[in-house]
Amino acid sequence: MTGATGPGATGSGATIFGCSGPVLTADESAFFRDADPFGFILFARNVETPEQVLRLTSALRESVGRDAPVLVDQEGGRVQRLRAPHWREWLPPLDQVAASGAQGVVGMALRSRIIAHELRAVGIDANCAPCADLATADTHPFLRNRCYGTDPLQVAAIARAVAAAHLAGGVLPVVKHMPGHGRSTGDTHHDLPTVRASADTLDSTDFLPFRAVADMPMAMTAHIVFAAFDPDHPATQSAAMIDVIRNRIGFGGLLMTDDLNMQALAGSLGERTARSIAAGCDIALHCKGDLVEMQAVAAAAGLMSDATRARAAAALAQRGTPDPVDIGAVEADLAAILQGNAHV
Repeated sequence: MTGATGPGATGSGATIFGCSGPVLTADESAFFRDADPFGFILFARNVETPEQVLRLTSALRESVGRDAPVLVDQEGGRVQRLRAPHWREWLPPLDQVAASGAQGVVGMALRSRIIAHELRAVGIDANCAPCADLATADTHPFLRNRCYGTDPLQVAAIARAVAAAHLAGGVLPVVKHMPGHGRSTGDTHHDLPTVRASADTLDSTDFLPFRAVADMPMAMTAHIVFAAFDPDHPATQSAAMIDVIRNRIGFGGLLMTDDLNMQALAGSLGERTARSIAAGCDIALHCKGDLVEMQAVAAAAGLMSDATRARAAAALAQRGTPDPVDIGAVEADLAAILQGNAHV
């Protein structure tokens, strides 16, 4: 895999799609050839063994005839699509940060370098991490232990280290969930939460970690209403919130939606997609692997704009060959941090 950026290297469809199972079907392959999505995303239903995942990632790329990015959610803890016995099991991020004591930043960087190493080995070259959301006492349990802490500066430092470790491993980090999911008291898989904090409060807290990673290649939106900026639309479908992401936070990379199947969003999948693209999202993310649904999303998303294509090419240009690494030494360093703090 390389960071090719020539004509056709980014695809033409403003979409990222999943597939239905561990083997790409003929119908899916034909659809992907015609829809030409920017990339693909894998879930637990797509994962059996390292050999099978490598065959699947290769088949996905073959379906579009290029080195398309293949994404996954491999945060560790509950959100981990590749699991034992073939892959390492990880503590939830918040738990590992706590277990690492004063070395939380270093520990998360080491962990992320190992994760990147495992992903690249099976043809996955983008991970939906870091999660730069700020944990609070009221953060919904579906998200809280996926966060890195409650202090904005600490979260910023860890998010930066996690992103850098992924890049060193040849894996594109996808920062989430811009502009911040931590104040949500609801689960966006089921409900649309509203955050009522003031613009000044959000600027000095929730937005701060995202500014620290604003130069990263890719990011994902939050399906949350921020009443201080737009009381009527979730960030994914709000031009005002996309402006916050682009200008207040300063993110210039490729911006994708969170999964369009989440019930925080209203309307048909076509309507959800069209509203998100119209608001300023670059890429529509559909994760379910349902062919009929993907056809509706592809039609509503349309082709990448010139601006989106430029951001996509810039993102792929950061997907490099992994730096040389002694994974055994990285594992030993991480174990020493965790064991050392276990006895403090």
